[in-house]
Amino acid sequence: MSHPEWEALCDGCGKCCLHKLEDADTGEVHYTSIACRLLDTDHCLCRDYADRHRQVPDCITLTPRRVRQYRWLPRSCAYRRLHEGRGLAWWHPLVSGDPDTVHRAGISVRGRAQSEADLPADTDPEDHIRPDLSPTDED
Repeated sequence: MSHPEWEALCDGCGKCCLHKLEDADTGEVHYTSIACRLLDTDHCLCRDYADRHRQVPDCITLTPRRVRQYRWLPRSCAYRRLHEGRGLAWWHPLVSGDPDTVHRAGISVRGRAQSEADLPADTDPEDHIRPDLSPTDED
């Protein structure tokens, strides 16, 4: 698969850009409604994707080899689905032909996340845990 083909697999849900908390005892990952400051929460796209690593040094680069490492990827994620042999969901833009189906299907973070830039510095991420955004969600 070429790099542009790999990049096209992103469904535009925005969940990769949410802050996540891991329970030290159980290893369970909890998604918060706090998004990276670069995420446009209305369109679920990075505002500076090409240069995101300079602005957010710990931003990940998802590659075919790394998919299995990132157990926090939601079950709805196209990269995870393909890795697990499940194929793309009906709402995926490459299937539907419409980039808005991911939002209409309720898979994206649109309307459920806010930028970390808009929150006070003393915000406690635990107060923003969102079970409905968890990595175990189904499509």
